[in-house]
Amino acid sequence: MASLDQYADKYQSIRMERRQGILQMTFHTNGGPLQWGSGPHSEFPQAFADVGSDPENRIVIMTGSGDAFSGPPGTPAGTPKRTPKEWDQTYWEGKRLLTNLLDIEVPMISAINGPALRHSEIPLLCDIVLASETAAFQDSGHFMSGLVPGDGMHIVYPLLLGLNRGRYFLLTGQRIEAQEAKTLGLVNEVLPQAELLPRAWALAEQMAQQSDIVLRYSRVAMTLVVKRLMHDLLGYGLALEGLGSADTMLNQA
Repeated sequence: MASLDQYADKYQSIRMERRQGILQMTFHTNGGPLQWGSGPHSEFPQAFADVGSDPENRIVIMTGSGDAFSGPPGTPAGTPKRTPKEWDQTYWEGKRLLTNLLDIEVPMISAINGPALRHSEIPLLCDIVLASETAAFQDSGHFMSGLVPGDGMHIVYPLLLGLNRGRYFLLTGQRIEAQEAKTLGLVNEVLPQAELLPRAWALAEQMAQQSDIVLRYSRVAMTLVVKRLMHDLLGYGLALEGLGSADTMLNQA
């Protein structure tokens, strides 16, 4: 079991605060919008494990800082080029990034405060997904940048958008703005920026009226299908992504 005082200040890219059992996780880089890289990639799996093992967390809210949820946009120059052996840490962290998130057995709400251009599958795996009017979704870090979208993107987007729309999204670099994302079923509500977090907290406080058992088991029941898909497909996808990374490195040598 973990307690908040053990992990609240443990992570450079996540601020944590809790009131009446509702934990808010705010992703950031030096206080501004989260810039995805090796730091968050290594921190997030452990942070999700800590949050999931703390029995005082009854509901979790996930949000970002400033005017973006996650960036920067991926580019071919920034795509990791690693040998299979060098990819091993990415493979290990990548599996636990999403499995530890799904192992948080309390309801989760994401409040997507702006464009989510890197690892947008993370907020989309929450149970309730809220977005600001400026939010947008794009998988800029994979296929359009020369990398196989195998670290969960190949599972989450075809699942949420439908098989053909999901594959189109991943293969074309499509950017989906907030209102279209609502129409397509990626998000539940689109709100002005100033109303986003208050709405998340209002929903959390509403759900918090249920018992701990009902809260936990509802999350468990509603994530079983996704967890099964992750179990079957995530590691294989990460392995294919690693081979693509090695191929890119060899072709540029």
